[in-house]
Amino acid sequence: MPQMIFVNIPVTDVARSRKFYEALGYTINDRFSDASSACVVVSEAIYFMILDHEKFASFATKPLADPAKNTAVMIALSQDSRAAVDAITEAALKAGGSEPKPALDMGFMYGRTFHDPDGNVFEPMWMDPAAVNG
Repeated sequence: MPQMIFVNIPVTDVARSRKFYEALGYTINDRFSDASSACVVVSEAIYFMILDHEKFASFATKPLADPAKNTAVMIALSQDSRAAVDAITEAALKAGGSEPKPALDMGFMYGRTFHDPDGNVFEPMWMDPAAVNG
């Protein structure tokens, strides 16, 4: 079985966040979701667990950072193309996200940054396979 990753993400409004992540093209696994959380299926091996602050705090051993004011983590997700980077970022913006800085274009690598409605940071990126394998 491949190793899986579950990224726990604090949110203020689970219903709003479900709609946001669905607008990015992800699905929700309702089997692992309830009123205080939702399991966002990114891929067969990657899941975002969006948790309201109370539920998130029940797992945390340190105080919750406010992602609207502080950066606690930046989640970089590879994409298949530059167009896919643009598509997911544009979907995020239309669904209530924000883009805090311009795209980074290094020729062989292209990325953008967006924040979800709570301020959590995502960085979709594409890298030329020839640069990776070279």
